[in-house]
Amino acid sequence: MHSARTGSLESPEVLENVPGHIIPILEREFDDFDTESTRFLTGELDGEDFTKFRLKQGVYGQRQPNVQMVRVKLPLGGVTPDQLDAFADGIDRYVPLRKGHITTRQNIQMHHVPLPDAAKLIRELGDAGLSSREGCGNTMRNVTGDPRAGTLEGELFDITPYAGAYVRYFVRHPTTQNMPRKFKTAFAATDEDNAITKIHDLAFLPKIRDGVRGAEVLVGGGTSIMPRLAPTLYDFVELDNGDYLKVAEAVVRIFDRTDWLRPNRARARIKVLVDKIGIDAFREMVEEELAGDWVDERDFSPDRILFEYDEEANAPARPQSFASPNGDNREFTRFVETNVQGQRQHGFSTVEVKVPLGDLTPGQFRGLANIMRAYTGGFARTSVHQNLILRWVRDESVYDVWRGLGELKLNDPGADEITDVVSCPGTDSCKLGITSSMGLNQAIHERLVQMQVDDELTRRIHVKMSGCPNGCGQHHIANIGFYGASIKVGEHTIPAYIPHVGGAYEGGDVRYGQRLKARLPAKRVPEAVQRWVRFYESERQDGEEFNAFVDRVGPQEFEAQVKDLTLPIEFSLENMNYFIDWTKSSPFEVIRGEGECAV
Repeated sequence: MHSARTGSLESPEVLENVPGHIIPILEREFDDFDTESTRFLTGELDGEDFTKFRLKQGVYGQRQPNVQMVRVKLPLGGVTPDQLDAFADGIDRYVPLRKGHITTRQNIQMHHVPLPDAAKLIRELGDAGLSSREGCGNTMRNVTGDPRAGTLEGELFDITPYAGAYVRYFVRHPTTQNMPRKFKTAFAATDEDNAITKIHDLAFLPKIRDGVRGAEVLVGGGTSIMPRLAPTLYDFVELDNGDYLKVAEAVVRIFDRTDWLRPNRARARIKVLVDKIGIDAFREMVEEELAGDWVDERDFSPDRILFEYDEEANAPARPQSFASPNGDNREFTRFVETNVQGQRQHGFSTVEVKVPLGDLTPGQFRGLANIMRAYTGGFARTSVHQNLILRWVRDESVYDVWRGLGELKLNDPGADEITDVVSCPGTDSCKLGITSSMGLNQAIHERLVQMQVDDELTRRIHVKMSGCPNGCGQHHIANIGFYGASIKVGEHTIPAYIPHVGGAYEGGDVRYGQRLKARLPAKRVPEAVQRWVRFYESERQDGEEFNAFVDRVGPQEFEAQVKDLTLPIEFSLENMNYFIDWTKSSPFEVIRGEGECAV
């Protein structure tokens, strides 16, 4: 048995160091949600007041009336087999579309849930240790991280326990309940920075100085309409003595008090403050804050709240027997090349499950749970690219895992490659969505598969899209990225996209792509992607990667490749297809509401 420990800040939380149970569950919150939902539905509670309450419980309004999106936080992406089963059961019971969606922040979302059912859903998921607490609203959002943390070559130490303590310290923290806007945190595992720390409000990269564990602290990153890369606040802050928690609280206290940010939600992020005054002046503010009396009132030692779980001790034993490729060696070898990565622990690998559109059905949730029980250490993690990473898989069992994934239609190769397209939900559910980014995702994926891309350099290209400028689909950092827009044709409107090229996020090299002077009708975007890919393949120099090619030839050449695709389209019966968005059946119109959690 794992010992339970009382949480911090006088909260009656109980901490259990078992996988997937980082956020303590408080039963009274479900009772409160039942009560407040009933009061709202009967007209006793004002809509604005209920919205603020609802968002803190991770229940978010959609563009469709009378239904909700439920966002479950998975700190660092962590999830267990039992929790996958719980998702399956909850989706079967309460989610009309019968699917769950992995987000680019490692959450799992369920859409179109009626409010009374949302109350039941979060309670039943809570029984499995899953929490939606502060999944939305002006709060500390899901804390993300490298899904392979603890297994990587070159890792100084496993950041997971410290990231878990950070989650536990700030959930339900009084300072983080009504900040000017949301606050996103990430923990990298190595300098490769697969957590993409530079696009976050606050982030940590592991360091060691004189034998002491610490982290470089970054602050003030973000995408959306004002993309910024987070500068370094401190080169080194200690972890074991809790200094990183102290610095983090100083940062959020400053953010919470910066009331001039509040009136304009689109610019109410900490990056705006850091950008306005500069990192040096912001560092002075942090130093002044750290000299305050509040510091002596806190116990910053992370010891009592560390998330400690020995995955190696719970790893599967070497199998007595295992299957080998039989006539399917070519497909399996390709899968191993792209989806399997050896761990630093000899004899084990991580297996990345490529999840199309980030969507999983109840059957797939249950099938993955069974695979995890049979072949892993019992703890998987979602990724910021909407995939699932199975950890602690015995090398001898990888083929069996691949076959099992095949039965679920989840054993496609090419994880994190050109065919692994990423997008936000767009107009399928989001109030802020302009276009059907999920529909475009599917269309681009189909085009890329038809192209049969086998060139190694081309396969490294990343394609991502968002249904609006905000960037939930990570379009800013894609090699080829798009965000949703529109084109007016008289009284009619064409769904469209603004393209970007040359973004990057791998190997610690994060940069935002260059926006092209083009506005592409949505139905012409797959053709544009194909042209740019073929242009790159035909004109590049030996060994020249895509972004180097973009830098050499310039954005104007990319614009020239698709100039004819941007030409005006006349509204007519023959051209009607252009006026209907991907996966939709009615003429397109821009219907954009006020987002409750706009980026």
